[in-house]
Amino acid sequence: MVRDLTQTQLLTELEPIAEKEVNRHLAMAKDWHPHDYVPWDVGGNFAMLGGIDWEPEQSELSEVARAAMITNLLTEDNLPSYHREIATNFSLDGAWGTWVGRWTAEENRHSVVMRDYLVVTRGVDPVALENDRMTHMGTGFAAPSELHEHDGAGFLHSVAYVSFQELATRVSHRNTGKVCDDPIAERMLARVAADENLHMIFYRNMCAAALDLAPDQAIEAIVRVIENFRMPGHSMPNFRRHGVLMAKHGIYDLRQHLEEVVNPVVRAWNLFDRNDFGPRGESARDSLAAFLYNLETAQIPRFEEQRDRALARDRARAEAFSDR
Repeated sequence: MVRDLTQTQLLTELEPIAEKEVNRHLAMAKDWHPHDYVPWDVGGNFAMLGGIDWEPEQSELSEVARAAMITNLLTEDNLPSYHREIATNFSLDGAWGTWVGRWTAEENRHSVVMRDYLVVTRGVDPVALENDRMTHMGTGFAAPSELHEHDGAGFLHSVAYVSFQELATRVSHRNTGKVCDDPIAERMLARVAADENLHMIFYRNMCAAALDLAPDQAIEAIVRVIENFRMPGHSMPNFRRHGVLMAKHGIYDLRQHLEEVVNPVVRAWNLFDRNDFGPRGESARDSLAAFLYNLETAQIPRFEEQRDRALARDRARAEAFSDR
């Protein structure tokens, strides 16, 4: 019987690949500056400095755009918790430490630029935003312990999770930019999404290397992540209501999750054509196939049917109101 590799063994064996991937990332990453993406000339003081405080009519964002921007920003705000998770489950030594530091610094730009944009343009209530930030960061983020109790102290779960989560965040940012109806916001969020894509590539490639090193351990972690996946902002205030709005209006829904996030990564890892799994890995792969089939043939059609009915009701109410 082959014993599972420990976290230390996994990190030691994979560090040369991590170093290669860090160097690839540094060669591809483009430096950018948050202040360049903010329309400072439209800003003004709030009441404390002699100006006027926020009122709803000041916002030029739609309800959907506001919900998406708040959700995406509060997700980015929780970076200290994500840093702790990555640092704990990876390492702060060698190439791993270089990556953790670089990733954290790049991610921090995202909350900086999004908050500056929203406050300067008065897109959302800054007081409510700050209250939600305090609540959300106070709660923090931690991966459910049951998901990685067998995964080398969490490394495999973590690297699998962020492979999907970074790509999901990229999709959400890009689609949020499109619904803002503001070329400045769209350009800003496209820039943020480009970062998320490079981060996803690092994690996806590291998870691919883990699959080659410990196939059964890795696919078990991957399947647990896919079957239990939740976005990292699920504990923020109003997440469910905002998430429903975002799903209803095509910013991030179940079909996008399957077709733009899960399936491309699963294909990149060649999970359904590999021949290096033992009985445990084969069992996990069978479970994954059944889960994805149910998602595509049952859960997604049911969601889309409910969404279409809800949108039809919204249109009918809007038409009735306009006829008054």
